[in-house]
Amino acid sequence: MLTTIKNAWKIAEVRKKIIFTLLMLVVFRLAAHIPVPGISKDALTELFKADIWTLMDTFSGGSLKYFTFCAMGIMPYINASIIMNLLTIAIPYFENLAREGQEGRKKMARITRYGAVGLALIQSIGMTFMIRSALVSTSVFSYMVIILTLTAGTCFLMWLGELITENGIGNGISLIIFVGILASLPNTLFTITESVRGGQTNIITVILFVVLAILIIAGVVFIQEAQRRIPVQYAKRMVGRRVYGGQASHIPMKVNQTGVIPIIFAMSLLMLPSTIAGFFPNNGFATMLAGWFMPGSWLYIMLYIFLIIFFTYFYTAVTFNCRDIAENMQKNGGFIPGIRPGKPTSEYLDGVLTRLTLAGAIFLSAIAVMPFLAAKFSGLDIYFGGTSLLIVVGVALDTMKQLEAQVMERQYSGFMK
Repeated sequence: MLTTIKNAWKIAEVRKKIIFTLLMLVVFRLAAHIPVPGISKDALTELFKADIWTLMDTFSGGSLKYFTFCAMGIMPYINASIIMNLLTIAIPYFENLAREGQEGRKKMARITRYGAVGLALIQSIGMTFMIRSALVSTSVFSYMVIILTLTAGTCFLMWLGELITENGIGNGISLIIFVGILASLPNTLFTITESVRGGQTNIITVILFVVLAILIIAGVVFIQEAQRRIPVQYAKRMVGRRVYGGQASHIPMKVNQTGVIPIIFAMSLLMLPSTIAGFFPNNGFATMLAGWFMPGSWLYIMLYIFLIIFFTYFYTAVTFNCRDIAENMQKNGGFIPGIRPGKPTSEYLDGVLTRLTLAGAIFLSAIAVMPFLAAKFSGLDIYFGGTSLLIVVGVALDTMKQLEAQVMERQYSGFMK
């Protein structure tokens, strides 16, 4: 990793992209400290003691706890992306857009942005009414200012993420979540330290938690890098006087094709019931619903596992189309030894992918819920440590791969010249 960064820094174009990415992330952290006007800090402290708010605060980088400009984070955009991906399968119009190449993707990205703004507006209205006891003024103008400020914060982060993706290194949205989680790390360490000093837990439990974190990191790296290589043979063919093909290659099929996206999607959906229940604090059913979906409850854990497996399969089907790969192989004279070209090849690839995806999904689910189970016995408030580690390590690996690709591309360009 250090060698890759060192080599990348020597290339002027890549160095500019790295600096741009870092500057945009600094801008994000500065924006995360701009307070929303008209909010009482003391009243907020009492409101945001529930675990669900701790989870949302982790992904906003501490912005929600202090109700700043970026309090809602990037979650409305993620929810809009989930809806758009579901519509791609359910509605032919969006399916056709997905097949139109770059222009189609641009249209889908534009629709996703509009959807994210709408969801951000709805969520900001709900959050404003939910914290109405912490408002300095309850006038209509005060409500409008807070709602528009929160919505603008999400739109700003969405724009910032797209800028990073286009002009920097890595996926901008993922990096914003990544930096937000890292920003909450000092507070987590402080909480653990105070817990040890106060006698709520002992040093042995902390050491076991650190060992568990290391095992999770090792597991994430292992599952992210693991792949099965399907051998492909290309037949020889004459084009004029030249012979083409005849070489052997392979199709790399990763155990986890989707990275950390299933984890982020699963968490964003599981936040919704408790968030909606918070809008009705005096309603008995809402209170019961919030209890069911409290992070660490058995219902939460079971749904968490189910959603991770579902989104892993769903996103793998979106990103890895076995039929298209089989058709492209057949057009270029390629075949898998022992498998007939065309539909049999597509079915074979689909079967292999299904088994690999199941293994990856189960592994991700296991290490995602492991900290929840550990927290039940340790006494530490670390419900979100496993998921945070999954996202941090996954985003770091993906970003480093993109950085390596940028370096390799420039090196080959130099050879061509």
